This record gives sequence, structure tokens and C-alpha cells, in this order.
Amino acid sequence: MTTSAKLCAPLCLALLSACAPGGPSYRVYISNEGSGDLTVIDPGRMEALATIPIGKRARGIHASPDGKLIYIALSGSPFAPPGVDESTLPPPDKSADGIGVFDVAANKMLRKVPGGSDPEQFAVGRDGLLYVSNEDAAGLSFVDPQQGNVLSTVPTGKEPEGVTLTPDAKYVYATSEDAGTVTVVDTATRQPVKTIKVGRRPRGVAFLPGGSRAFVTNENDATLSVIDTGKLEVTQTINLGPPLKPMGMAMTRDGTRLYVTTGRGKKVVIVDTATGNVQTSFEAGDRPWGIALSPDEKLLFTANGPSNDVSIIDVATQSVLKKVKAGDKPWGVLVLKSE
Repeated sequence: MTTSAKLCAPLCLALLSACAPGGPSYRVYISNEGSGDLTVIDPGRMEALATIPIGKRARGIHASPDGKLIYIALSGSPFAPPGVDESTLPPPDKSADGIGVFDVAANKMLRKVPGGSDPEQFAVGRDGLLYVSNEDAAGLSFVDPQQGNVLSTVPTGKEPEGVTLTPDAKYVYATSEDAGTVTVVDTATRQPVKTIKVGRRPRGVAFLPGGSRAFVTNENDATLSVIDTGKLEVTQTINLGPPLKPMGMAMTRDGTRLYVTTGRGKKVVIVDTATGNVQTSFEAGDRPWGIALSPDEKLLFTANGPSNDVSIIDVATQSVLKKVKAGDKPWGVLVLKSE
């Protein structure tokens, strides 16, 4: 039996189980930065079905608009955690940079397309265009994954990371960890329209469903900046308090609650988006980062880097039901409905 068949056999059996009456109609995909692979989790059985090689430093992960493909940001740049003297690091392997394209039905990597230098996070437009943060190049690249071309690159400030489209897809917001800013880029003109000062080391951006406000996680300030998207300015700062390190976010469909991972704080915080008040917090895992809700919003999934696992959390009881082993340094979480 080939390696692909060995990987596919248990996956196909599990997919039959997942799609059975009463079973979950979705799967959970985890990008593993350390091992450069993709872990597929069956949420019904609460176990990993397969871990598939993808490429170096797999980080940002999103589905194509039709849900048939998964895109994963890959990078050949060496790990450079805060405080490390980058002059002592080995040179980057630029041949490893790109966006991996994974076929969901076939359960295999199809190809890698250019994504600019050192891609980390990205957003996917309705037309399939990708908006990619290039960490070592201080820019945001517009990428056509079908043609495999970088169409243009816009400056964003050093160490860009979080990239999110407004709900109407007219603008894309990109954070700069180094500058402590969010750059707002017009997707039609591909030009920056404003740079907004937020907190220190901003990580991610999440919008209310209507797009009136954006929430930005500021890791080193233990805060969230709230941006009025009409005024393009910060109108509120939500203090989570140390030792919490706000990182990833998942917004409920109705926009009333925001779930925030807190890295070394080990918790998930629930924020009331109407008031900005912290409703509660609960233990999630060892340095939770990537986060996503199940389609029915009854389960929450967090990627816990140092412990190489994914927490499956019951939203109602705010308790961890199980921790599922993933690859090395799980980074991103994607919940994708089955066809």
C-alpha cells in the first residue's frame, strides 16, 4: 500500500462516519508550523485522522470560496521568536516560500504557488484572490492562486501578520507587529488608505458581521483595540490584563461574542462585543493561538503550540472535552463543512 493510500484509508472511513446521520458534517484542519504538515481531525470521534506533509513552517490556513481547496502559508525563513538575535540565524530557504494548495476531496497537496517573501497570514477574497502578509518584506501581496502570480505588493510596516477582509470585501486590514499599526488597503485600487495606530505587537483582526467595527489583538499590551471602520480610528481599548497575551479570535455569527486566545496566558477570553466587557475566561491549553468555532457554535477548537495538540472545548460548559495530538507546533485552525 502506498503512503498516500495509507493516509487516505483511515480518512475515508472516518469521513463516512462523520457524514453519517447524526454525525458532524465538518472536519477540522490544523496547520503545524514545526513539522510542516496538515492534521485532519474528526470532531465526532475527537481524533486525528491523518497528518499530511505540506511544506516548511505551515502557518496561515483558509479555504477557497467553494470549499474545495485549502490554502496554507509556507515559509523557508528560520524560526525567530521574540528576543532572538536574527543575525545568528541561518539564511532563509526562499525556495520553500509560497502558498500550498491542498485538494480536500483527494486529500492531497496539489501544488505550491508564489505568495511573496515569507508569507505568514492571509485572507481569501470572494473571487479567490489572496491577500498575503509577507513577514520579512514588510508588505501585503495580492496573489492570484489560479495563475500562480503575485500581482502587486503594498507596504504595511515591518513584520506584518494578521490579514482580514472587511465583510463587504472593499478593504483589507493588515497588522504590523513592529510598528504597532493596522494598514487599511483598498482592494480595488490596491493602495493604502490609512494607517491606524493600535497597541504593541498586534496579531489579528476580526470584524463584526456588519463590518462597523474591527477588533485587534495587541499581544504585548494585553489589550484589544476596537476600530470604528467608518471613522478609521480606535474608539475603545479593551484591557484583558497580564499575563494574558491576546492572539487569535473567533467571532460568533451574530457578532455578540468574541472568543480570544491568550497565548502564554493559557486561556480563552469571551468578550461582549456590544460593551467591550470581558464576560469570562477559561483554561484552554498550553499557549493557545489559532482558534475556530464549529458550524453550530457548540464547540471551540484551539491550536496549542508547545504541547503539540488541539483542544476541543464545549462552549456551554467552557470545559476541554479532549486534547487531540497534532503535528509539531500547531498554528492555525480551519473548520470546513463536508460536502
